[in-house]
Amino acid sequence: MRRGAGAARGRASWCRAVALLWLAAVPGWPRASGVLSRRHWPVPYKRFDSRPKPDPYCQAKYTFCPTGSPIPVMEGNDDIEVFRLQAPVWEFKYGDLLGHLKIMHDAIGFRSTLTGKNYTMEWYELFQLGNCTFPHLRPEMDAPFWCNQGAACFFEGIDDVHWKENGTLVKVATISGNMFNQMAKWVKQDNETGIYYETWNVKASPEKGAETWFDSYDCSQFVLRTFSKLAEFGAEFKNIETNYTRIFLYSGEPTYLGNETSVFGPTGNKTLGLAIKRFYYPFKPYLSTKEFLLNLLQIFDAVIVHREFYLFYNFEYWFLPMKFPFIKITYEEIPLPNKNKTLSGL
Repeated sequence: MRRGAGAARGRASWCRAVALLWLAAVPGWPRASGVLSRRHWPVPYKRFDSRPKPDPYCQAKYTFCPTGSPIPVMEGNDDIEVFRLQAPVWEFKYGDLLGHLKIMHDAIGFRSTLTGKNYTMEWYELFQLGNCTFPHLRPEMDAPFWCNQGAACFFEGIDDVHWKENGTLVKVATISGNMFNQMAKWVKQDNETGIYYETWNVKASPEKGAETWFDSYDCSQFVLRTFSKLAEFGAEFKNIETNYTRIFLYSGEPTYLGNETSVFGPTGNKTLGLAIKRFYYPFKPYLSTKEFLLNLLQIFDAVIVHREFYLFYNFEYWFLPMKFPFIKITYEEIPLPNKNKTLSGL
């Protein structure tokens, strides 16, 4: 069970080590003239009434949440210890290699003092990060096909070795059983309405206070949302440093291009649709080292030389005029929340 859980955390973010190296775009498409630009930033993450059933076409190499179990109902007077869990992505395979690059996966641990049982809760992709970040180009379909869902995984036990050896396992708070039960209800609602994963944070520049165009929606954001909600319920957190991995793209003001129907439908813009598909082509599964290297050159030419990128967010397409330094992985401190205060932007 520990091996399965560790693998799930590792596979949650493979392109935080690979696809995050370079991005992709296709030369030749400027800014979709005549399309209005939205100016309310950052663009709010879209939520849904319920989680759709995954398309059978979408298959994960590794099973999502293989040892998952329902969240238990705790006794109201139980004292539940809350732990911050963090470990390098793919730690189960590469040890602390990605930890040196601060490419980390985040989760939350709980321990019931009445029963002595431990639990782990995390949020990651149903079909691995590559499918959430880039689409499939199916010849029988005009539009790119996305296998993008993320969800919460809860299971009994905490793999102490996994989290301690190369990462973090530290107590951050103690909550009541009633607070835990309130959190469990919130997690269910959050999980049913926030259904898709978003890899990228997009900003105008690395400078402090720079405009944020889009926020990510990933494992670290789930941890931050959960801690914030616990603070609303009355939890008091310790005053300790907490850092999180964030992946940034840097661009000028994005231009809204449209959704799948308006771009790829019967009355859509065929030139724009072709440009978007050409943009994603280098990210198809690689069949050989030679093909990978050729595609990497295309990515470099598109994003770094021509400074173009197409972003898929809220099931809509945007054009990003890329700016130096183009992409950056940071390990930023985001403090634990204060009691009864919500973290801004979550």
